Amino acid sequence: MKNCQLPPLLKPGDLLRVIAPSGALRELEAFHQGVEIWRKRGYRIEISADIDNRWGYLAGKDGDRRIQLLNAWKDPACRGILCARGGYGSARILEDWTWQVYELAKNQKKPSSLTPHPRLRPAGLRLASLTLTPLTKWLIGFSDITALLWSLSTVGISGVHAPVLTTLAKEPDWSVQRLFDLVESHTITSLTGTGWGGGSASGILLPANLTVATHLLGTPIQPNLDSVILAIEDVTEAPYRIDRLLTQWRLSGAFNKVRGIALGRFSRCEPPPNIPSLTIEEVLRDRLGDLNIPIVSDLPFGHDGTNAALPVGIPVQLNADKGILSFEPSIT
Repeated sequence: MKNCQLPPLLKPGDLLRVIAPSGALRELEAFHQGVEIWRKRGYRIEISADIDNRWGYLAGKDGDRRIQLLNAWKDPACRGILCARGGYGSARILEDWTWQVYELAKNQKKPSSLTPHPRLRPAGLRLASLTLTPLTKWLIGFSDITALLWSLSTVGISGVHAPVLTTLAKEPDWSVQRLFDLVESHTITSLTGTGWGGGSASGILLPANLTVATHLLGTPIQPNLDSVILAIEDVTEAPYRIDRLLTQWRLSGAFNKVRGIALGRFSRCEPPPNIPSLTIEEVLRDRLGDLNIPIVSDLPFGHDGTNAALPVGIPVQLNADKGILSFEPSIT
């Protein structure tokens, strides 16, 4: 995986748009509390008119949720996209989806559809006569938003694995400030967990919810896993299910080029009552401990607790002797 580009710095007064690309919005009070945190910071927040749509467990039909994402992405005034919540469904709107990551300068009359990202550009397309400007903006969320973050990284743009609006108000002050520091100044501090020993490794950070990420393996949404430091977390998955997910990674060869693994919180992953089981800690040690790569666990990100912001596609170092996930001096 190659380094991703961080979007331009945000500043109070910028316009951010709120979308619900996954599950139906249920936590209304928590949602509005999250919105208010951004507004108090000085940002203009525009909430999609379809934010409370429902279609079963989804926040509206695929076409409606796709339009929310498309409108936010293509809006030239919008500097960032805030996801309302996770749940399930973001991968559904990525079928036949192409990120437009360049746009024509305002004085050009030709349609911007003629200026795709270089990785997506058809052979032979001549751009010498066109004036291009990058089309990048912040995308912030976690859990099911993993699919959007991974997809965006495949065209070289960094998103942020960080609280969605329904969880932001529960974050400690330092975690909220960490998110603002990242998007407003491109600065971020190291995180400390429990090192498993085995030295250190450098690579490109790829955060994810384990369940969502596993179901993206082998699809066009999956980034190149070469030279990756994989950061994973999960919630409400029994130990045997985590075992099954990690075994899929092993059998598919997905771990082969991963340089290190940063483990966040695996919350509410206890065994069912009265059923023989390994603990979640035993499963993680059993399925990961023999990969012969640096591993650090107990890092403060994931569900049901502090969810420290992690930029996607940025160089990091994982020290499994000291238990530290650190970032390059400059991540710009």
